[in-house]
Amino acid sequence: MGIADFADKDGSFKRQVSSFRETISPNHPVYKPEKGRYWLYVSLACPWAHRTLITRVLKGLTSVIGVSVVHWHMDDKGWRFLPYEKGQEAPNQPFTPAAGLKSENKLVVSSGVANDSLRYDVDGTIDHNYHYNRISEIYFKSEPEYNARFTVPVLWDLKTQTIVNNESSEIIRIFNSGVFDAVADAHEPIDLVPKELESAIDEINAWVYDTINNGVYKAGFAEKQDVYEKEVQSVFQGLDKVEAILKANSEKKLKTESSISTSSNSKNSLYLVGDQLTEADVRLYPTIVRFDPVYVQHFKTNLTTIRDGYPYIHLWLRNLYWNYPAFRETTNFNHIKWHYTRSHGKINPLGLTPLGPSPCVLPLPE
Repeated sequence: MGIADFADKDGSFKRQVSSFRETISPNHPVYKPEKGRYWLYVSLACPWAHRTLITRVLKGLTSVIGVSVVHWHMDDKGWRFLPYEKGQEAPNQPFTPAAGLKSENKLVVSSGVANDSLRYDVDGTIDHNYHYNRISEIYFKSEPEYNARFTVPVLWDLKTQTIVNNESSEIIRIFNSGVFDAVADAHEPIDLVPKELESAIDEINAWVYDTINNGVYKAGFAEKQDVYEKEVQSVFQGLDKVEAILKANSEKKLKTESSISTSSNSKNSLYLVGDQLTEADVRLYPTIVRFDPVYVQHFKTNLTTIRDGYPYIHLWLRNLYWNYPAFRETTNFNHIKWHYTRSHGKINPLGLTPLGPSPCVLPLPE
């Protein structure tokens, strides 16, 4: 079954609950922090996996935790890797956004790109550790009796050869917890969940997940008109709420500054909580950056676009994309657009991929 098949009898989409929920800690009896011990399996198309890639870069963990990337096309057997050829192991060569699967701010003309194309480090990577063909094999290696969907991201332990966690919200908390700070690339890694802001971050995360992150899926995979209409309205109510928060933060900032700085060499712009980048921004970004290029047409969340209907969200998005390499370099619009339009046959049976909007993210204002 594909993700689009998970609907109740009432026509509403129900997301699977993640089943591997361990953590990494010096005090954990099994999963202790070590450089090179853990590996991340992701899709560049998946917003849940995207948040883990962003956090991995922000926390300076690109040389600490390796990455393998599945092919952008999901067929009826789930996510797959590119086939292994001798000499491609490179298990100690970490995936970095600047090498191989680069960010693209426009869609490459896709008429010559087949769903089974095998362009190494373009369509995906091999499984660097076991040379498996499918992400399902990773799940069965960890749990031979596993009988649910094979989702990404997966945080894998190379020492015990088991899945530590496959819940993205918990993986990014593990990365942010500080357990890897001693071996991180960054000398002073950012804290995305400072104690004084944690309750506000948790509060925003809760309703953003329900109305926006998962809301676009509930609208897009709805199988009845009334369910779709209810969920689409909920998505835009959530966006309205985010817009109001960012507007209020902007007005507060303008009381102490002459203008909101949006220049390409400045990061002093809009954030959801406080006056700094936090986990709330990281969790919202993957949905918003996909909204105009994919969700508006593919999931029919088309009451308006971000760029036309939400000026503060639009500025917030461009600030993160252009001023933080962790966001821009982990955003691959080719994987995003090809995955959604080619993998969801019930929604888009012809598999046609719209070329617009172009560019996918507009530049910051001068």
